[in-house]
This record gives sequence, structure tokens and C-alpha cells, in this order.
Amino acid sequence: MPKAIIYDTTLRDGSQGEGISYSVRDKVLIARELDRLGVHFVEAGWPGSNPKDMEFFLTMGKNPLRKAELVAFSMTRRPQVKAQDDSNIKALVRSQVKAAAIVGKTWDLHVRDVLKVSLDENLEMIRDTVSYLVSKGLKIFYDAEHFFDAYAHNREYAMRCLLAAQEAGASAICLCDTNGGSLTSRIQEIVSHVRPQVTVLLGIHCHNDAGLAVANSIAAVEAGADMVQGTMNGYGERCGNADLVPIIANLKLKLQYDCITDAQLAALTKASHYISEVSNMVLRSDQPYVGASSFAHKGGMHINAVMKNPVSYEHVDPALVGNHRRMLLSELGGKTGILLRARDLELDLGKDDPKTRKILKLIQKLEHEGYHFEAAEASFELLMKKALKKYKRFFELEGFRVVIEKRSDKKITSEAIIKLKVKGNREHTAAEGDGPVNALDNALRKALKDFYPTLSKMHLSDFKVRVLDEKNGTAAKVRVLIQSQDDKDIWNTIGVSENIIEASWQALLDSVEYKLLKDNA
Repeated sequence: MPKAIIYDTTLRDGSQGEGISYSVRDKVLIARELDRLGVHFVEAGWPGSNPKDMEFFLTMGKNPLRKAELVAFSMTRRPQVKAQDDSNIKALVRSQVKAAAIVGKTWDLHVRDVLKVSLDENLEMIRDTVSYLVSKGLKIFYDAEHFFDAYAHNREYAMRCLLAAQEAGASAICLCDTNGGSLTSRIQEIVSHVRPQVTVLLGIHCHNDAGLAVANSIAAVEAGADMVQGTMNGYGERCGNADLVPIIANLKLKLQYDCITDAQLAALTKASHYISEVSNMVLRSDQPYVGASSFAHKGGMHINAVMKNPVSYEHVDPALVGNHRRMLLSELGGKTGILLRARDLELDLGKDDPKTRKILKLIQKLEHEGYHFEAAEASFELLMKKALKKYKRFFELEGFRVVIEKRSDKKITSEAIIKLKVKGNREHTAAEGDGPVNALDNALRKALKDFYPTLSKMHLSDFKVRVLDEKNGTAAKVRVLIQSQDDKDIWNTIGVSENIIEASWQALLDSVEYKLLKDNA
């Protein structure tokens, strides 16, 4: 079985993505998650560029990773300065790392127009930097910046740069498609030409500006590259870096490369989601292999076929990457989707049962009005149980009123007054909030807290509003989606109305009722 080395640069190159800013603690958490995943190298920052990265490396030195090797990043020394006197190189040595990635100019255009030095001086900068750090006992990876552009413009000089690093003692040479514009066929062709001339490990580092970073990385491995650099979830500057999530899965499942273990592969979805949470980035639902929609089926024909043979519409078993199959609930899913959901809920429902057709017609009617049950499975469960008369209300609404007041101090306040019947008691409460929905939420909880104390463990974690028919302007119908969670679960509910408060109330009511339903099951 061929081997592939996985080199992660989420904490360095990925951190340059717009909207990402890691604290030292964030970096520690992600580095340890990558270690558990089985990544071989974790490039975690540039100690010469900021105090935070230096603090991280010194912190990790006291409590190292279990198996993965930590790598610091830097650049070749400055022109006309010896490596041992360069401030970046000094910082690299002070960081106490045992491995470092050194990026160097390889494209003659950059040497002349950016560095503004001679081609020979650039070669000396590469040799001096690599040999000095090797003499200090560091394992050095040379990142050949803009290599594929360099190779196209001046093949001879690009190769001289690689060989200078190799002769100076670099343990690996990494070919970088820094601008991310190379086509896959060109990547494969160039890597196959370079491979025989490089006697150390050969790596590939792709950016995604042409949407080809994953394909280019896979093609490079097939052409002879030993090591793949990338970031989790494709984080990175501009259009991002090569996404290690599908790269790892494709290498392991499609090409049978030995890169991580089967057990680690089964943790891929968890790792991807965990890193997105620490990064404070929303994970795309259609993210290959690990997204919520990766193995989701909506069309009735698809659902029916998958239930007979999953291979009919799934290219791999979702369990292999720690994901799972989902049958989406919509008017397109037909009876099969309803029956599958009923089975999950342990509800007695058959294909020819008149109740099944009744529920299907209800779903079709509601989705025509703007409901979207595939995004609100908690609301769908309540709908199913109510339709089958398997649901008993925990309270009854008599009415509510929401008051929004703008005061002389220019502050806007919201107050909700609510009347309920709960277990034979009439509750009449009021509460303020940051907005009308928050005020309603506070008033409802206040009315129910003595009867259902577990509600204190629940909170709303997301609130989305979408206008469904923009042409109607302020009279347009809106869809409200609310995500709620407690210490065990996350669930989604929905409401639709021309009145945003009514739509919000529907979603809020479902959210609270679902919490009570699962707590009292």
C-alpha cells in the first residue's frame, strides 16, 4: 500500500483566511485535534512575525503533541544578511521547534521585481538559510513559492532553487501553486518531471483560486508527490487552500493510500466540525464527505433506491468518515421519507395507511406556503405526532401582546405579556427583552419555569429570517428558523407568516414544545 504524508497548515496558512483569528488557546485545541486525527505534521505559525505564535510554540514545547510533529514557518534570510543574524531565523531557533518550513523565492520574476536581488543571491539565501537551520538540528521543509509559475517561465532557474535547498540539507521540497491558478493536467505533468530530480520527500501545496486545489493535490500525489499540504475545511487566504478533508478521504478510500488509520478516518467528520467551531466559521452543509448534506437524500426516487441499495446514490459508506445518511422531509420525498421518519420515531405507520397520505398532503400544502421541513426536523416531528394524535399539549396559549417602545433617551425596549393555561393553572406574565422575539421567549419561560424547570437548560443558539416573496415588500411572507440547544441536543424549528412576530412565535413555540416532549418522553 503506497503511503502519503499529511501536512496541515490550518494554524498558519489557514489563519490568513478572512474572518479567522486564533488565540493561543484556539491553536492548542486545534493542534491536539489534528494530532488525534492522525495528521503527520502540524504547521502552526510564524514565531518571527508575532508574539502570539512564539507563545504558542513555547507553550507546546512544555506539553508536546503525542505523535504529530509541530512545524514552525519562516522565510529565507534577508538579502545581504547572514542566516544566523536574521531576526526571523533567530526567532525560529528561539521557538525550540524541531522542524521548520522555509519559504523561498523560486520564480525569477519575484526575485527581480519583489526581492530586487540577483538570481545568484537568491540561491545563496536559500542555501545559507537551510544549511544553518540544519546545523542547529532542525528538520527543514523548503516551500518553493510560486513553483508552477516559475517552472513555466524559467524552468532551469526554478529547478536550481529546488536543488539548492536539497543540497543544503532540506528533508523535503514542497512545490507550491501559490496563486492557485494552475490546471490539473499541468500540475501532474510538472510533478512527474520534477520527481526524478528530487531525492528527498516531495510535497504539494495548492491554493484554490481556480477551484482545483483538491484535484491538483490528488493529481500531484498520483504523479509522485509523497506529502500533501493543506488546511482543514479549506481555510486560507483569498479562495482558500487545498481542503485536507476530501483529500484525506479520497487518498484513503479511492486510491487506497496509507495516510491515516481507519479509526482516524471515522473521526474525520467530528474533526472537521470541531475545527469549524473553534475557528468560529460556519461549516458548509454541502462540504464533501463531512457536511450535513453530504449523504442527504430528498427526492422520493433517490430515497426509495437508497433504501434498497445505498450504492445506488452514495459513492462511499458515510460511516467510513464518521457521517451518516439523512432522508430529507419535503414534498419531493413522497411517502418513503415519511415512513422512514415514522420508523425513527417508533410510530406505527404503513405505506397504504390513509394517515400517511394525509401527512404527505399536509406537508405538500405547508411547503407550498413556505415551510421547509428538511431544515426543521423538530417541527416535523411535532407535526407528525399531532397528525397521528400522539401528542399531548403541555400548555395552552390564551394570548400574547408585544409592545415596542422608543424612549426619550433613544433606547428601544421590547416587552411581551403572555397568558397561558398550564396544568390547570392560569399564568399571566410579562418580560422585557433585547427585541420582541427575545421578550416573548423570556415571558414564555417565566410562565413555565415552575412547571417545567428543565427549560432553564435550553437556549436559542441561532435565529434566521428569510423573506419569501420580496415583490410584496413589507407585506411579504417570511420564514423564521430557530436553532435551540441544551446540554445534550441541538434542534431546529420553523414558522411562516406575513407577520414576523407570528412566524417567530410559531418557531419559538415548537422549540419549547420539542424540548418538553423529549424531556418527558
